[in-house]
Amino acid sequence: MDDVKIISPEALLEAYSQGIFPMADSREDENVEWFTASQRGVIPIDGFHASKNLLQLIRQKKFHVKIDTQFRAVVEACAQRESTWINDLIINSYDILNQMAHAHSVEVYDAKNELVGGLYGVHVKAAFFGESMFKTKSEADKVALYYCHQILLNNKFLLWDTQFYTDHLGRFGCTEVDAADYEKLLQKALKKETEFLL
Repeated sequence: MDDVKIISPEALLEAYSQGIFPMADSREDENVEWFTASQRGVIPIDGFHASKNLLQLIRQKKFHVKIDTQFRAVVEACAQRESTWINDLIINSYDILNQMAHAHSVEVYDAKNELVGGLYGVHVKAAFFGESMFKTKSEADKVALYYCHQILLNNKFLLWDTQFYTDHLGRFGCTEVDAADYEKLLQKALKKETEFLL
């Protein structure tokens, strides 16, 4: 493990506390660049929207959910796409954050107990910074988002940062806020402690 390159946990947590996050150019890239966004994607925790179809799927209990039992597998699954910003440096660095309880995975399993969807993100104080999600079965990523919201709501998180707005996230209530408003939301969240518990 000594020769595995990582971003130090301290550097990562300090960056997130300033609204900065790393991304690689590709899966094969050995380094990362650091970014922020003038328009930031945020899902208001009290404004999450779940469709009738999603709520029906939850009630049917076709999937079950765990947290933090296969964190690395979730991140690696998120990286398995044609174009990704998740490289080995990010996988290894966030794996250590997870071991320190500063990064979490929401994992969706089917009836055969196979991992079929999930998401992961970084947890600093009362802020959760969603990073990426995946699915190998239809709707499994939506189930992960639903349960992530339940966790953030029940544990009284104050900020759910998605970094960027997408039309897909917009269906769940994601909106864009400008840098000044985002900074206020972030600073408020950094003044409160909370836990990521299912």
